[in-house]
Amino acid sequence: MVTKQEIRELKWEYLTENKLGRFPFPLQNRIPNFKGAEKAANFVTTMPEYEKAKVIKVNPDAPQLPIRAQILKDGKLLLVPTPRLKAGFIMIRPEWVPAGEERKAASLSHMKSYGREIALTEVPKIDLFFVGSVALHKDGRRIGKGEGYADREYAIMRELGNPDVPVIGTVHSAQLTDVDIPRDPFDLTVDWIATEDELIKTNSPYKKPTGIQWELVTESEFEEMPVLKEIWELTKG
Repeated sequence: MVTKQEIRELKWEYLTENKLGRFPFPLQNRIPNFKGAEKAANFVTTMPEYEKAKVIKVNPDAPQLPIRAQILKDGKLLLVPTPRLKAGFIMIRPEWVPAGEERKAASLSHMKSYGREIALTEVPKIDLFFVGSVALHKDGRRIGKGEGYADREYAIMRELGNPDVPVIGTVHSAQLTDVDIPRDPFDLTVDWIATEDELIKTNSPYKKPTGIQWELVTESEFEEMPVLKEIWELTKG
């Protein structure tokens, strides 16, 4: 069986060789930014699930900047995890962003000055959940950059009592794969895939995480992600 890392390397290499990526470079070892990210974001805005959503969580990576900016333009509340989940989540309310500054407010370098870090007890109910990906299978299986943050973020949300919500991945069509992706029980799957060409409903047969698998959390992870210790105390203390 092909490993997740082998699939990652193939996708990074293909996007690079075919000039389908864009800044930041290199594409390796990150959620790759791709040409057509704005088109993928536009497909998402046509979804009833998006139109109804009031609070949307989006990863902080470059290819999801267009959707983060659109969320603020559409008057929805944006929730972005801090890099490596060091400080939990940043919340940006649309009314905090002057008209015309949505893209700047949604950028990783400026979001803190428009929004604020919130305590886990302040995290509102999330209606829609976006993830960045290196590769996606049309049945919903997903490969991130290998650090497990999206899986953890979804599990954290469930630990805090949030119901199961639709998960959307935006990628270049070249990031789709037919390869049999190995799957762990804690892996997050996507319900929808938006590419520069189309919107795909995965009808995924795989269950999403219902919470954190505490037996798999290492001491070093507790140290690196204070948010985990905080959840443990909130839910188990």
